[in-house]
Amino acid sequence: MTGFITRFAPSPTGRLHLGHAFSALTAFDAARVAGGTCLLRIEDIDQTRCTPDFEAGIYEDLAWLGLDWPRPARRQSDHIPEYARALKRLAGAGLVYRCFKTRKEIAEEIARAPHHPGEGPEGIIYPGPDTPMSEAEEAGRLARGEAYAWRLSLRACREALCARYDALVFTEEGEGPEGEHGAIAARPDLLGDVILARKDVGTSYHLACVHDDALQGVTHVIRGQDLYFATHLHRLLQELLGLPVPVWRHHRLLTDDTGRRYAKRDRSLTLEALREAGATPEDIRARVGLS
Repeated sequence: MTGFITRFAPSPTGRLHLGHAFSALTAFDAARVAGGTCLLRIEDIDQTRCTPDFEAGIYEDLAWLGLDWPRPARRQSDHIPEYARALKRLAGAGLVYRCFKTRKEIAEEIARAPHHPGEGPEGIIYPGPDTPMSEAEEAGRLARGEAYAWRLSLRACREALCARYDALVFTEEGEGPEGEHGAIAARPDLLGDVILARKDVGTSYHLACVHDDALQGVTHVIRGQDLYFATHLHRLLQELLGLPVPVWRHHRLLTDDTGRRYAKRDRSLTLEALREAGATPEDIRARVGLS
C-alpha cells in the first residue's frame, strides 16, 4: 500500500458506541477522499478486558455502517514478541528502567516532594526516581517475584538525544483540545516517565501503537482529542526507535446532552442497540454530524 494510509484502532472491551462511529467514519471518509486506505487494527493487549465477542461486534458494527478494510485486521495480541523486541532496544540503550512502586507509593512520594511538577493532562506526572535503584536491590526484588513496570526515563532520553530532544515537533492537521494546529513542539515532559510495559503485560498502548503505525505504513493518524497529549510521547518514541513520523489529525469528541463523553457504559447508545431499535447507517451519520 502506498499514498494516504490511516487506521481505526478500537479495543474490544465493549460494543462500539456513537463516539466510535464518529471516529471510524471520520477516518474512513478521509481515506476515501484522499484515494487512500483506512486499516482496521484491533488493540487487544489488555487480555483481562478484551473478549472475542466484543471483537466480533466491532467487525459486525463497522460492516453495518458500510465500511470495508484490508483483511485480515491486525490483532495486537498476536504480535507481543514484536513489542518486546522494541522494548529490548530501548532497554539496551539505557532508556527504560524497572519501577517497582505501586500507584499508592508514587502518590505518597509525590505528596512529600516540594517541587513536584504536579498534575499533567493525563494525571499525576511521575518524574522518575531521584537516584537509580542499585543492581543488587533490583536483583533481590526480581528474585522475590515482585511486580514491576518498565518506565521510559525522560532524563535518559534527554541525555541521549541532546539538542534533538527539545527540537522534536509534530504536524497537527486537525485540532488539539485548545485549538492547537500546525507545527507543534513535542513536550513529553507533560506526561512524565510513562509505563511502556509491565511484568505481566509485555507492552503498553503507547509502545504498541507507535510500533504498529510504523509497521503498517500509516501516514495520517486520525483519532479523538482525548489522545492528543499522547502524541507528545509518541513523537519521542518514534525518534528513539528511528521510526517514520506521520501527520496527526485529532478530531472533536462527541458528548451527550449533559456534556459527558460517550462511553462503553452507555449501552443504550451502542451501535448494536441503535440498530436493534431501527436506526440505519444514514441515521448514525446524521446523528454524529456527518453528511
